[in-house]
Amino acid sequence: MKIYLVGGAVRDKLLGLPVKEKDWVVVGETPEAMLAKGFLKVGKDFPVFLHPETHEEYALARTERKVGRGYYGFECYSSPDVTLEQDLSRRDITINAMAESADGELIDPFQGQVDLMNRCLRHVSSAFSEDPVRILRVARFKAKLSPFDFEIHEDTKALMQAMVDAGEVDALVPERVWQEMQKALQLDNPTPFFETLRECGALARLWSDLHVLWGVPQPKEHHPEIDTGIHTMMVLRVAAKLSDDPVLRFAALCHDLGKGKTPIIELPSHRGHEERGVPCIEAFAEHFHIPNEYKDLAILASRYHLHCHRAFELRSDTIVHLLESLDAFRRPERFEKFLLVCEADAKGRTGRETIEYPQAERLREACRVAKNINIQVLINEGLEKDKLGRRISETRVQAIEKALPR
Repeated sequence: MKIYLVGGAVRDKLLGLPVKEKDWVVVGETPEAMLAKGFLKVGKDFPVFLHPETHEEYALARTERKVGRGYYGFECYSSPDVTLEQDLSRRDITINAMAESADGELIDPFQGQVDLMNRCLRHVSSAFSEDPVRILRVARFKAKLSPFDFEIHEDTKALMQAMVDAGEVDALVPERVWQEMQKALQLDNPTPFFETLRECGALARLWSDLHVLWGVPQPKEHHPEIDTGIHTMMVLRVAAKLSDDPVLRFAALCHDLGKGKTPIIELPSHRGHEERGVPCIEAFAEHFHIPNEYKDLAILASRYHLHCHRAFELRSDTIVHLLESLDAFRRPERFEKFLLVCEADAKGRTGRETIEYPQAERLREACRVAKNINIQVLINEGLEKDKLGRRISETRVQAIEKALPR
């Protein structure tokens, strides 16, 4: 039995990045022998085991054969006679197809180290085209390695485009798409992920409501960058700097989806785009089975981001209605995320990246003032439930009018 460190751990080690997870390949062994050594089998379709002490993943060397469309359309073959090079040959890109032996020797049959030095993302072989998830993975690695200025090899770009044209992306399992997207949203700079998918045509197939934003004009006085798709990527970039929360970043990505539904005759104005974006978010959430916390914040950001921008113009009763609609009194953490999304929207515009955004503090203060009213005094008045709710809202309005005059 020979054991090799493989994949991302080798890649990140060579790049000088912290190694967060270690994956191992075992050559010359059988599943029965692994179980006899105390390993726990966890792979349903693949021979993957957990180490009894470290709980790191150990996979038996294997080959794969395409037998159908999509992510699950593979037949796996594992045997003690499968070589390390055969196992590495089935991997997606060369920088992920390197291994390290127990004594530190680098095994690199596909010149992954050269591609690391050249900052190149290149597919290992034509087998890349057999798995559409690899399109998503290349896009994610483009984003992950953006600080190193990696570029996708032209041949790999052409292959990704050909896969999209062949309909392979249409066979992707929704949960797998969301898994890759969620990972991308957790990166320091997620924007190259979506830009890469757009360039190869995959975004149009996977998320058409986002794809159509490119080329949609906005009023130049408010959006010097004009293009809504460019603006959306700028907003996502700012949101990523403001917070590492993927829920917030997803909301930033969705806040202007309604602009893709604006009638052409009304362009470049987008009156009503806030509400038009809501069905887009709901449809995406349903199709990709995304968690409610992502969907809910995205809908709030779509509906109310313009309210936040006009915080100093809003009447006190409108502010109270906004705070109640956001459930700001009971869910302060989500309210704070909403404010950061709106700040990202304001700053995600050409030449306005460093502007101040006092509107957020205005609403924070309004929330503090409204929250500090003595509700128990109102409850003691003995009002019915509906009347009590109106009385609380009225008292909040009065408190804000007194503390924060326009």
